[in-house]
Amino acid sequence: MIRYDPFWKTLKEKQVSQYMLTEYYEISSSTLSKLKHNQICSLHTIDRLCGILDCTIPDIVEYYKEDDEK
Repeated sequence: MIRYDPFWKTLKEKQVSQYMLTEYYEISSSTLSKLKHNQICSLHTIDRLCGILDCTIPDIVEYYKEDDEK
């Protein structure tokens, strides 16, 4: 399972708000909603977020085996 928990930590560390992402970087609110709910997000979006936040993929995405959640 893919989770985007690191994304929210990275946003805070980089002092970038959700408002800034939507207004200045044209990241849609539906994309942010997908990230909040750990839904599928394209690699293109992950690439854009890495560029905006000057970070790497592990700063946005983490993987858990389904068994690890229980």
